[in-house]
Amino acid sequence: MRTQPFILALDQGTTSSRSVVFDAQGRELASAQREFTQHYPQPGWVEHDAGEIWDTQLETIHEALRKAGIGADQLAAIGITNQRETTLLWERASGRPLGPAIVWQDRRTADHCARLREAGLLGGIRQRTGLLLDPYFSATKIAWLLEETPGLRRRAEQGEVCFGTIDSWLLYRLSGGRAHLTDVSNASRTLLFDIHRLAWDDWLLEQFGIPRALLPEVRPSAGHFADSDPAMLGAAVPVTGVAGDQQAALFGQACITPGMAKNTYGTGAFLVMNIGPKPLICDGALTTLAWQLGNAPPVYAMEASIFVAGAAIQWLRDGLGLVASAAEAEELARSVEDSGGVIFVPALTGLGAPHWDSQARGLIIGITRGTTRAHLARAAIEAMAFQVRDGLDAMRAGAGVALRELRVDGGAARNDLLLQFQADLLATPVLRPAVTETTVLGAAALAAVGAGLADEAELARRWALQRRFEPAMQGAPQDRHYREWQEAVRRSLHWARD
Repeated sequence: MRTQPFILALDQGTTSSRSVVFDAQGRELASAQREFTQHYPQPGWVEHDAGEIWDTQLETIHEALRKAGIGADQLAAIGITNQRETTLLWERASGRPLGPAIVWQDRRTADHCARLREAGLLGGIRQRTGLLLDPYFSATKIAWLLEETPGLRRRAEQGEVCFGTIDSWLLYRLSGGRAHLTDVSNASRTLLFDIHRLAWDDWLLEQFGIPRALLPEVRPSAGHFADSDPAMLGAAVPVTGVAGDQQAALFGQACITPGMAKNTYGTGAFLVMNIGPKPLICDGALTTLAWQLGNAPPVYAMEASIFVAGAAIQWLRDGLGLVASAAEAEELARSVEDSGGVIFVPALTGLGAPHWDSQARGLIIGITRGTTRAHLARAAIEAMAFQVRDGLDAMRAGAGVALRELRVDGGAARNDLLLQFQADLLATPVLRPAVTETTVLGAAALAAVGAGLADEAELARRWALQRRFEPAMQGAPQDRHYREWQEAVRRSLHWARD
């Protein structure tokens, strides 16, 4: 029997649930993954079934432990990372979901956000939370559920209802209903949390009409949260690390020094920079809590959230039938020298940073008789890099930090064409680590720190480079191409206005 401590990391993402077992040195031993259903009841609405999320997560836990050949009693700790902002209400006594989980991509509350902006509340909200008034975040989703579900507001005021992002839901279920908790990184994505005082804010709760009794207790990202119910896993295992997926990826990329940044190319793209112990508020980018390790001061980050990155390739596959896979899209893109003048603005669910326009809509421009599906595939790949440049420019201006390098991860980080184009466009080296699944690695690392098995310095030493992409093409051609992108973006803005 293996006697060294093992860590189980849960990675509950937007399209799948995954569990990974790591050894004491941070090496992956076994993993399991399950996709779950995406629900689109109306245009712009995206929902998940919270029960299905839990079922798929629990299935992967048991499968990963079985593949690793260990029992739950050999686990030293559990770490959790999760899709952020996705909002769920459930019955406190039974754990029964009280409606769908409204996904971070969902835009149904755009009008609510607009009314709050018109009422002049943006400044106060921005100063307290570091965020913008956008349907992306949890507060207006909670308000929608309370208003649209008969009797729910009354029950919430009486303390019968729990609100949680997906980390809270997993903690509640893992603990057998004993823990209603979240961490600072997830709390900071709700529009209800004062990132300066590290506390839920009464003024914010009043503006959004949300009862305090709904809210989970907020803890540091590394430390003891709760023990798993032995009936669930076969042993009581402490959960000692929790962080939202992008903050976990920043930690997994060992970006522990201010000025270090990473970009995750997933369904969306998320550019996050460590800005140290003091929050900085700037136009275009978000300010968020990166993590807090035990009683240490919190670490803040600046973030550019891009709603559609890899999802654009999925749309080419599923919506248009132009490609069968992401690998085919890259192969097609390589078959042409450039996009043939085609620009694809993938505002399929509006635009995130730095525009924050929920009324923007997707645009493909520059099409000629000579345009082929290869040009469209290349334009979709280039769009990921263009959006990262947009976000980074906003962050550079706000943070006043010159980026020395960009660490990358996520599914599309395997695409060499994308990463070389990104390096050229940013005029900055792009570094792909040996382990590109840094979100789940970050969850395991936070759990290790929370359990006293490792510290930040050790985690930084473990980070290993797989390939470095140096800028190879700079100057006029890239600048002209980027100006064309900016003009295309301008034409996509405010398209869906009344």
